[in-house]
Amino acid sequence: MFIWGGMTPMKKTKALIGEAGATFVNAFTVTPLCCPSRSSILTGQYPHNHEVRNNSLSGNCSSIQWQKGPESTAFPVYLNKQKYQTFFAGKYLNQYGKKDEGEVGHVPPGWDQWHALVGNSQYYNYTLSVNGKEEKHADSYEQDYFTDLITNRSLHFLDDRSPQHPFFMMLSPPAPHSPWTAAPQYQKEFSDVKAPRGGSFDKPGKDKHWLLRQPVSPMPKTSLTFLDNAYRKRWQTLLSVDDMVELLVKKLESIKELDNTYIIYTSDNGYHTGQFSLPIDKRQLYEFDIRVPLMVRGPGIKPNQTLQPLVLNIDLAPTILDISGVNLTTLNVDGQSFLSQMAPTLRNGTARPFFLVEYTGEGHEKADPDCPKLGPGLSQCFPDCVCEDAYNNTYACVRTLDKEHDLQYCEFADSESFVEVYNLTSDPHQLENILKSVDPAVLQAMNQRLIKLQSCQGNSCRDVK
Repeated sequence: MFIWGGMTPMKKTKALIGEAGATFVNAFTVTPLCCPSRSSILTGQYPHNHEVRNNSLSGNCSSIQWQKGPESTAFPVYLNKQKYQTFFAGKYLNQYGKKDEGEVGHVPPGWDQWHALVGNSQYYNYTLSVNGKEEKHADSYEQDYFTDLITNRSLHFLDDRSPQHPFFMMLSPPAPHSPWTAAPQYQKEFSDVKAPRGGSFDKPGKDKHWLLRQPVSPMPKTSLTFLDNAYRKRWQTLLSVDDMVELLVKKLESIKELDNTYIIYTSDNGYHTGQFSLPIDKRQLYEFDIRVPLMVRGPGIKPNQTLQPLVLNIDLAPTILDISGVNLTTLNVDGQSFLSQMAPTLRNGTARPFFLVEYTGEGHEKADPDCPKLGPGLSQCFPDCVCEDAYNNTYACVRTLDKEHDLQYCEFADSESFVEVYNLTSDPHQLENILKSVDPAVLQAMNQRLIKLQSCQGNSCRDVK
């Protein structure tokens, strides 16, 4: 199991959800970036089907095309039909609420209560769409700190709901996303914490895609200082999320709904801090960017379970709808319910042995003015002009994980047609690209599987051999 440290600050969450239910140690996102990953969570579909490719409007993030298509059949629509009272608060999609894309008046279908951030993560000085009306916030901790505001409004929703109907809440705090603004009471916590130095930390990206070959290795001191500071601040921001979980569990207990309620804790992507000398970000195909935490408690789930089966972010929608009583055969989803994995007394089901990871790189047409030597086509070039993304950081992978195999096979859409292959049984940190030493028949089989997955839809995503 990989420990990147993201759950270390979440002591209450681990106790109240993980120890009270199931912890999935092999949970993954099918794309390592916020907007396409959140779109996959909402639809239960791979990016090639919902067509949100990255965080840009041109990448279809919260575009009119998204609103008219996938968003109109996202899982809240089905919950609404089941007479669920639905509540959303937090960051929705990176380009949500922007001019020409519906602005704050656009409330996605299926949500009864809507408190969504306009644009990307902020903790202060942000704008919300509150049920389609603009609400501006300043920088008062008591009134505006966004993580706490989400918590408080969710508690009000639980007080005001009708006990006659079931409810669903989706809380999407910005933490631990940049700008990493912790609550005042937590800004001195973890003062001696540094990013973990093991595994692939500060190793050169040997035999990897060109984007991994460009960072200076070892990293300069300025990069090390920057990433350690980011690591610490990320933990600090998570302490307010930990408080959120505790307050929600207490509220559910006080209204006598805790034993009837499923609580799911997860994230939309992983994150790296110094692995392969990349200071900070996500967007890469490696374990540190595609693995996510996942813990669930609720009816039928025995406490203190550690579960091994592969579970994906595209499985969240079908699982939530399965719990709500929707007939899953009527849905156009690529994922599958994992209710059978955590509550086998309620459902029968089998785990998948492999899945698709896909990402479409973002770049800028002009060179970064702070890093002019690098030329155009790159993005996220910080600190020290290390670029984390590019137009041709565009890839698709098959990730296989079962009792016999722990493998990853990836193809890049670039001028090199670059391929990376890893055996994670012998090389858990993906230090050695074994492309040249793998049996060609195995490579061909993985290539064929990848081709099928890249064009799969619905049932065919679950039936690939």
